[in-house]
Amino acid sequence: MQVNLYSLWDRVKSGIYEVVKSRVFVAVIIFCVLSAILLQRVFYLQIVKGQSFADEYKLQIQKTKEIQGTRGKIYDRNGNLLAYNELAYSVTIEDNWEDSADKNKEINKVINTVIDIVESNGDTVINNFGVILDGDGNYKFVAENDTQRLRFIADVYGKKTIDELSDKQKSSTAQDIIDYLCTDKLYGYGINEKKMDKEAVLKLVNIRYAISLNSFQKFIATTIAEDVSDETVAVIMENLDSLQGIDIEEESLRRYTDSKCFASVIGYTGQISQEDYDALSKKEQEEYSKQDTVGKAGLEKTLDKQLQGKKGQVKLYVNSVGKVIETVKGKDPEAGNDVYLTLNANLQKAAYHIIEQELAGILLSKIQNTLDFDRTKVEDGSDVIIPIGDVYNTFISNDILDMSHFGEEDAGTTEKEVAAIFGSRKEEVLSSLTSALTDPDERAYKDMSKEMQAYMTYIVSEILTNTTGVIMSDAIDTNDSTYKAWKDDETINVYTYLNYAISKNWVDTSKLKEFVKDGKYSDAGELYQGMVKYIIDYVESNSGFDKLIYKYMIKSGAVTGRQICLMLYEQKILEYDEAQYNGLLSGSIGAYDFLRGKIQDLTITPGQLALEPCTGSIVMTDTNSGQVLACVSYPGYDNNRLANAMDSDYYNKLLTDQSRPFYNNATQEKTAPGSTYKPLVAVAGLTEGVINTDSYITCHGIYEKIQPSPKCWIYPQAHGTLNVEGGIENSCNSFFYEVGYRLGLKEGGLSQVASDNNEGSATNSYYSSDLGLDKLKKYAEAFGLNETSGLEIDESSPQISDEDSVRSAIGQGRNNYTTSQLAKYITAVANKGTVYDLTLLNKVTSVDGKTIKEYEPKVKNKLSDVTASTWNAVHNGMRAVIVNHSATFSDLNTSSLKLSGKTGTAQQSTTHPDHGLFVGFAPSDSPEVAFAIRIANGYSSTFASEVGRDVMKYYYEIVPEDEIITGEAATIGSSATGGD
Repeated sequence: MQVNLYSLWDRVKSGIYEVVKSRVFVAVIIFCVLSAILLQRVFYLQIVKGQSFADEYKLQIQKTKEIQGTRGKIYDRNGNLLAYNELAYSVTIEDNWEDSADKNKEINKVINTVIDIVESNGDTVINNFGVILDGDGNYKFVAENDTQRLRFIADVYGKKTIDELSDKQKSSTAQDIIDYLCTDKLYGYGINEKKMDKEAVLKLVNIRYAISLNSFQKFIATTIAEDVSDETVAVIMENLDSLQGIDIEEESLRRYTDSKCFASVIGYTGQISQEDYDALSKKEQEEYSKQDTVGKAGLEKTLDKQLQGKKGQVKLYVNSVGKVIETVKGKDPEAGNDVYLTLNANLQKAAYHIIEQELAGILLSKIQNTLDFDRTKVEDGSDVIIPIGDVYNTFISNDILDMSHFGEEDAGTTEKEVAAIFGSRKEEVLSSLTSALTDPDERAYKDMSKEMQAYMTYIVSEILTNTTGVIMSDAIDTNDSTYKAWKDDETINVYTYLNYAISKNWVDTSKLKEFVKDGKYSDAGELYQGMVKYIIDYVESNSGFDKLIYKYMIKSGAVTGRQICLMLYEQKILEYDEAQYNGLLSGSIGAYDFLRGKIQDLTITPGQLALEPCTGSIVMTDTNSGQVLACVSYPGYDNNRLANAMDSDYYNKLLTDQSRPFYNNATQEKTAPGSTYKPLVAVAGLTEGVINTDSYITCHGIYEKIQPSPKCWIYPQAHGTLNVEGGIENSCNSFFYEVGYRLGLKEGGLSQVASDNNEGSATNSYYSSDLGLDKLKKYAEAFGLNETSGLEIDESSPQISDEDSVRSAIGQGRNNYTTSQLAKYITAVANKGTVYDLTLLNKVTSVDGKTIKEYEPKVKNKLSDVTASTWNAVHNGMRAVIVNHSATFSDLNTSSLKLSGKTGTAQQSTTHPDHGLFVGFAPSDSPEVAFAIRIANGYSSTFASEVGRDVMKYYYEIVPEDEIITGEAATIGSSATGGD
């Protein structure tokens, strides 16, 4: 029994030994150990550290999204709302696609579907990309200058600075940018340009580029279309399941009331650009992000920090592709401060419309029923007329009519008729051009017809030199005799000039390679043939050249005024009127009378026509504080279309509009002040002692003490003998020539004045123009004309004359000031010597109405050395201008309001109408307001005076408003107030 037990145990031991000895045992042991470790680790992770790791995971997928505070409102001085915010629905897209080979295709499909939905309901998608389509259907940059263009190109290529761009990238065309974004293997959007028209490509690129700006923050949605209709919202919401990444969001959009009247002052908002962001200090950059909406122009830009609210935050949880899966409410944003301006909104609007009415009245007085007029034949700018042919042509040249639509399938009957006439004429023009360009015996430039001269100038100057750089302007030797023969003497033909330019290496041959066989040329003759091909190819599809052809077709009557008017209806520029349309069609209504009627009732405005005159400005101030009550620039623009997501096409239209609506005529346009400068010179003469209030100076109509001898405006008549009050009242040039002369007399010269003759025999040896200029400059500086006016928006720098003290004393010479600067000066004249910095700002308040800051008047200077008798003499002279010399103010003079003023005329050239100016203040005996008015190329100071008269009537309620703001062209006067 024992033996058996022993044997059993032995076998067991032997079995155990074999098991332990085997690899299976080792594996089992290792498995058990690892299992124990794993169980321990799972216990540690799930139980001991479970909450900690859950929190850490949340942090990894948690994002913080900043929410801008609502922008502060802008009010006028009386609490009228000028800029505010409005909630509206926007269509947005979130880039939540997985990276894959089909990602571009899927995104593009969704976007194109959304575009179709949005546009089918009458809404529009965003259009704020830096490239647009021009009139020729080609891509072009929106940027105004090279710096802005290069900054945009740097953004596209992902470069932080312009300097990081390669030379090839810097030279990228708009087409190159589109090609890159559509097709680049790494950064392109996978857009097949061959299968889509350019307009569709551009819409898609607009949206894809906007999305790409948020590529590192995919959880931030990109707006596709803003302020969409309820119909668009409904369709999008119904299709959300099939539109990945698409959503409807409520956004706060910036709105402006009476936009055209205030845009030049208030400006607009938009998304911060890289350039804007880089311009901020490091501290400021901490307060802004690259998705922020900021002020881009005007007071919106100046006051951005006050108007910006404090940012709020929300916490977002996103998945691996950036899709938001949970939102947790965080810190609420705070609204920005409200700003109250010094402007009187009703006055601002009234002044804008008064200027528009006056401009329309001037145009109607100058438009004549002739197709052409050679203004180079007139001797004075006041004799320039406006031929009706120029009116017809401006509908083409200023892009009121879309000439690219004339030949479209849906074009109107007249459009197609004109397109056919134009097509035939263009073939003839191209044939004539080819002949002229290839004929060495072609007539010299001066012997060509005016039309052919225009074509040649456009080709050589505009196309080859300015636009394409085929002729390198910096390579030209302007003293070269052949160049002068072309440019100045006009004694050679275009064939000779261009071949000579090639021989002198003035031509960038690299730009002609495509037009030379195999891209190579063996001699200058082949290169010139390539240049001719280049020119013809260019003008075949150039809208600027087409406009030139239309201009001469209109002048010749090949395209008629009747056709122009009919197309205004066919393109819906004018609201359809069946009786008038049929009248034009049948000939019972003439185009000349028809357009005069539309200008008369302001259906067609001076700003649209962009003829001379088409612009005007007024700045009106409180004489006791320098606060600006009105700052008007005509024409204005609709800043609602630029705020939020900018409309690039509209922006470009404003840039190219010939009436320059973007240009603030009140603060940026400078001209000579003309006779409005004479009160300042009177103060200078009286204070320096070269005249006194009892001094009398005789006007002979011509002033002979300097050569060449300047004339008084009344010449060949004369004013006779005048004192300073009479000099101002009659705006006598000769009187102020003499003051300017006397200011330039060295010591001992004044004592010789009494014995002087008309030629200045006794005083000539004492005269120094530089001395006179120094004294005039002293008073110009005292009145603040050496610096900008103080307004909180962009303003051109003034220019005090530095040549010819005699002519400078009547506001000519090199004197150049803005309307705002003249307003600053005349405000000091009105209040007898206190020079204020002008201001548009009244106060800043919190959202609950608490005043945070009040803007106090800033006194820049006091003319303490000017005596009371001097001020009285100047005031009396300005009062006499209104009382004694013009029917313009007859009804105002019978009212209780006493107005004082001074007219001025500034000549630009004999082929352009003079600029008309008027400055003044009221009431005369205790001034409350002062103003300066300019109508550029306005013919006569009479018309600026009429604007001032009507603004005063409105402000002081002399007559009912509807008698002043009539909505029709003004009935204008015919003679200049005070003659100047």
